[in-house]
Amino acid sequence: MNFIALYKCVGLDFLVDSIFYCQIEDMLRRYLRGGHDGGSFVAVRRISQGLDRSNACHTTDEAVAGSTAWLGRSLSCVCVQRKEGDSRPSFDLTPAEEDCLQRLQNRLDIAYDSSIPEHQEALKALWKAAFPEEELSDLISEQWKEMGWQGKDPSTDFRGGGFISLENLLYFARNFQKSFQDLLRKQEGDRAMWEYPFAVAGVNITFMLIQMLDLEAVKPRSFVGATFLKFLSENESAFDLLYCITFKLMDHQWLAMHASYMDFNTVMKSTRRQLERELLQDNVNRIEELPSYGLLTR
Repeated sequence: MNFIALYKCVGLDFLVDSIFYCQIEDMLRRYLRGGHDGGSFVAVRRISQGLDRSNACHTTDEAVAGSTAWLGRSLSCVCVQRKEGDSRPSFDLTPAEEDCLQRLQNRLDIAYDSSIPEHQEALKALWKAAFPEEELSDLISEQWKEMGWQGKDPSTDFRGGGFISLENLLYFARNFQKSFQDLLRKQEGDRAMWEYPFAVAGVNITFMLIQMLDLEAVKPRSFVGATFLKFLSENESAFDLLYCITFKLMDHQWLAMHASYMDFNTVMKSTRRQLERELLQDNVNRIEELPSYGLLTR
């Protein structure tokens, strides 16, 4: 089912222009009270090349203009925002961990650019992996909505996660094809009538992991972040692998909670808490030992 079309069909197309980290519950309540005033609510991560991370308290998690008019409203996200004077401890890194973190941060700094051939090819590869039986007519096409993008041009959605969010989706499609297809086509469990759009949810998962692991800081400032960097130093695909685990875990939580569109924030919070617990278990020494890794199938 094309859920994007469903939302538009029932007059809730303004919700389609939202990144789920926004408080969509409040938006819908305003709409039902007759207070909807149009426009687009988009919370995204500003990506800048050569980001200065010399200040450990620096953050680039900002709300910037979306695909249409930015209305200036403060959008609260699932992830806790860093505040000035944050006194959380930092953790020293080994040289190997520093190198791996720097390489991952270099990936985080790359914005999706539809004029770059490599980015175009990655997007085409994602379509082919998702719908091998269907030819993509063009990089800008109504066909993309079938994957759960907001419109006919997926590049407008990558502002939330950058090029790495496309890389994450492609890694998932190539390495865990069955799980990827199950989530894309909503093939498992008793699904809600209003489901989460697959692709936009994927971008939000990338964004959530970046915040949860504090990857834009010079050094990790939580045990969860420090633990992840240990795993990353032993497996440079650890972030992509954790992404796959998180996506499958989110859907598992979604089904267990009998969730619908309005419950997305709650499901994401629950998913994050479960991930943090698993990352800190004493018997987990690599990403593949996370209990939720067992949810994935190739």
